[in-house]
Amino acid sequence: MVDYLYDGSFEGFLTCIYFHYYEEKAAGIFTSDNYQPSILNSFIEVQSEAEKATKVYDAIGKKISPYDLQRIYRVFLSTVDNREMLLLNYIRLGFKIGSKISLLHGNPYVSPVEKAEKKVTFEVHRLFGLLRFSVLEGEVLYAVLEPDHDVLEFLAEHFTDRYKNEPFIIHDKKRDKALVSQGGEWFITDFTESNLPRLSKNEKEYRALWKKYFETIAIKERTNPKCQKNFMPVRYWKHLTEI
Repeated sequence: MVDYLYDGSFEGFLTCIYFHYYEEKAAGIFTSDNYQPSILNSFIEVQSEAEKATKVYDAIGKKISPYDLQRIYRVFLSTVDNREMLLLNYIRLGFKIGSKISLLHGNPYVSPVEKAEKKVTFEVHRLFGLLRFSVLEGEVLYAVLEPDHDVLEFLAEHFTDRYKNEPFIIHDKKRDKALVSQGGEWFITDFTESNLPRLSKNEKEYRALWKKYFETIAIKERTNPKCQKNFMPVRYWKHLTEI
């Protein structure tokens, strides 16, 4: 058995799965930049290959199910520990028993994947309500976030549909990339604050008005910080206009 190292992409991960089945079994799958060599295991650096990745991608959709293919992708974009091996074990079992794998909630290979998927899904739904947009020069909407998981792609359809006629940028500051949308079309690209246009002339006034409104409707006697933290963890607060 051997450790496979890859470039961190989903295509690279699927290429490692291909090698697990057609070359040597995987003792582990790791991103190249996070790997700690061990005298116990040899390793092979795998180059992403679209043809091999596509073969595995199609096999998962056909032999397990399209639903599980989506689940695997969502978990891959999570930050749970050892996600690659969790997914390898899930895929191996899925190839054996097919689509009924998603019904085995207590299975030790299914349960951690199911929990990881829920973490990603929950964060996506939370961000639907927590994102705050500012207006940049050129009437471009801009929001910044630092999510636990790599969820930009899962926000795209929701916000592109909401702002069909308005260009916007959702900036994942933690990963230096952004979701950019205009005219109902979207893409994800590398992005840093150095790329950011200035705030529009009225934005500071809008922020002040919103903060004043928030303070005015609040009932101080009913303020409950503990309850607030349960519904909205503190790590999200710094990007909220009203805080």
